Amino acid sequence: MPDEPADDANDNEMEECLDEIDEFMGTLQRFSDSVIAMSMRIHLAALLRAMVESRFCTREDVREFVVALEQEALGVGEA
Repeated sequence: MPDEPADDANDNEMEECLDEIDEFMGTLQRFSDSVIAMSMRIHLAALLRAMVESRFCTREDVREFVVALEQEALGVGEA
């Protein structure tokens, strides 16, 4: 399967990014969870808008992402 090395590289990059985000989140302990969540929402919205404007993804891609995020955040479909 030709995509395996690329998939492994993407998985490794994602894991590294998540680790760095986790470390960064630890530096924000002085803020309440609600302030962090709203700030992340504002930042994510700007990032997604920039990705659409630069044609890195489509509006439909963003809609699908937001729906999946909502489902994960609310535990929809979990047993």
